[in-house]
Amino acid sequence: MRKIVHIDMDAFYASVEQRDDPQLRGKPVVVAWRGNRSVVCAASYEARVFGVRSAMPAVRAERLCPDAIFIPPDFTRYRAVSRSTREIFKRHTDLIEPLSLDEAYLDVTENKTGLPTATQVAQVIRKQIREELQLTASAGVAPNKFLAKIASDWRKPDGLFVIQPKDIDTFLPPLPVGRIPGVGKVTEARLVEIGIKVVGDLRRLELPWLESRFGRYGVRLHELAHGIDHSAVVPDRPTKSISAEDTFEHDVPLQQTEPMIRRLAEKVWSASQKESRTARTVVLKLKTKEFNILTRSLTPEFPPASCEELTNIALRLRDRVNLGNQQYFRLVGVGLSNFRDAEDLSPQSVLFE
Repeated sequence: MRKIVHIDMDAFYASVEQRDDPQLRGKPVVVAWRGNRSVVCAASYEARVFGVRSAMPAVRAERLCPDAIFIPPDFTRYRAVSRSTREIFKRHTDLIEPLSLDEAYLDVTENKTGLPTATQVAQVIRKQIREELQLTASAGVAPNKFLAKIASDWRKPDGLFVIQPKDIDTFLPPLPVGRIPGVGKVTEARLVEIGIKVVGDLRRLELPWLESRFGRYGVRLHELAHGIDHSAVVPDRPTKSISAEDTFEHDVPLQQTEPMIRRLAEKVWSASQKESRTARTVVLKLKTKEFNILTRSLTPEFPPASCEELTNIALRLRDRVNLGNQQYFRLVGVGLSNFRDAEDLSPQSVLFE
């Protein structure tokens, strides 16, 4: 039986800005570049009251909260703070799996400080973060990663929630199926169509039936519905790729995909700035109205150094799609892959795939 802690910093980027500038405290802060093509990187809880959320177009955030204070992101500073939180984690365990700059899994089945319970470890970590960094973090404690991540979100902000093994069969059944990792809007809609709205409904389905409808993910759904997650905390798991995609409300011709490509490139660029490694390859994904998937990729001589460069490459990749003016598309995606450490980067010849 593992003891897993999931630590999630509260409104991390916005909280760092409010900490470093006392005049921002208690005010609606939105971390984003201003402009029609920008998306929100983070929003303070004062801004969230108005419905502002991460990954939302900045122009929409401005409409929802006209008094919001927009701060351009400073990822160098956020990385420095993230390293400080990592040092606090290391006092307690070496089994740390960062998910991003602001959250991580910790396996404290055996901890360095000799504390008798995972709950006490989480309490001490949150206290150290508050006292040393003047920031707050929420924590979830559970016997596996799946449950720990759900728990950390249960009492946000600045909260701690524990799911004991004996409580799993009481805690899980009432949860909406959308709370299960990997169940996005499309999968949730498919489940709701067949009357599966909460985890308890999912538990009543037989494994062979789930597997026939959802393939290998059906097995995963069955396990998670019963609180089973055998995945280990893996320290220093390297990022393989970062991507974002979206489906159009109505199928559109290729020429009308540019606004979406720009928004997705902004989202991917913001996410990539959380990484210590650099991506070499830009990928564009398109799905036709007939559900055929096309991908185009480019590994430039030098990695994209700005969101604008990433966007321009993605748009150039779009120009390599030649299916005629009559072809319509239902989905577009932008991604970065082929991540390398800085010391491993060397100029390479341009490679089209």
